[in-house]
Amino acid sequence: MYDVQARRAPARRRPRILTLLFTLALVAVLGSIGVIVAAHRTVGKISRVEEVTPILSSANPNIENYLLVGSDSRADADPTSPDAGGIGTADEVTGSRSDTIMVLRLDKSNDSASILSIPRDLWIAADKSRINAAFNKGPANLVETVTTADELQIPIQHYVEVDFSGFKNLVDALGGVQVCFEFPTRDENTGLNITEPGCPTLTGVEALAYARSRHFEQFKDGKWQEDPTSDLGRSTRQRDFVNRSIQAALEKIKADPFASGRLIEAIGGSINVDSALDPLGAVDKLRSAVGGGIVTYSLPVVGKTIGGNAVLLPGEGSAAVLDYFRGVTDTPPPTGS
Repeated sequence: MYDVQARRAPARRRPRILTLLFTLALVAVLGSIGVIVAAHRTVGKISRVEEVTPILSSANPNIENYLLVGSDSRADADPTSPDAGGIGTADEVTGSRSDTIMVLRLDKSNDSASILSIPRDLWIAADKSRINAAFNKGPANLVETVTTADELQIPIQHYVEVDFSGFKNLVDALGGVQVCFEFPTRDENTGLNITEPGCPTLTGVEALAYARSRHFEQFKDGKWQEDPTSDLGRSTRQRDFVNRSIQAALEKIKADPFASGRLIEAIGGSINVDSALDPLGAVDKLRSAVGGGIVTYSLPVVGKTIGGNAVLLPGEGSAAVLDYFRGVTDTPPPTGS
């Protein structure tokens, strides 16, 4: 039987979701001429976020941090998609919000990579709001918040943003991703609907419903029971999903080297990056590190009510994790999921 506890328990986990899937696209690139041509063509489709460049931190000789943002933008939403009713169109849901926020740390000394998940409900005292509200004022404001807010103070060298459409396209380009469920599972808000236990291969639409689920319910002991951990539980499931996605991508490329070009093409039109980022150069930096596995850290947090709002504050052990991503210390001790 699939061990749910084994999925929830590990203190240090491998990869998470949405924007991290940009890493999957980078990992996919190999050295053949046909793939390089496809990659260059796709790079031309990538939108540049000029306003974040002046906010980015200067280069660090030891580490390079990428701020990865999963946006809920509906700008490229397909009105004929099966999940169009649940997600909505750009006219129905205007603007964009940060659905996922992570920091990818590339260690230049040993060519390794780590991911830090930043909870959307993390309270930023200076802004008197949760961190996901910082993105509402634009990418530059989010970068500045992560860089300067007392709760984080993490230097950021590059910015990468991926929207819903990019996520679905990449999963479909992989041929779907297998996820295991011990019980029938649903989320009536996102449209997730797994009718029986097993390990189905999720399509892009199904995977997005799974990745977005904050009201994750399982049918056990004769009734539907919702995961009480909400966004933190979602983060755990997302890390499991991306770990599976990376393995699927590596296996696909091994069987068909030209598949990497198709993966890059699938997501290229749904990425926004800073003007200084060289995607093909980033491929060379990240490929071997990701191939060896990415260690994911969750920020230790504690719940608190501020102004009637349930928020999260950095908890015991957070300083060590933050100092690691700040480039101040070596590998921090394990943190809880």
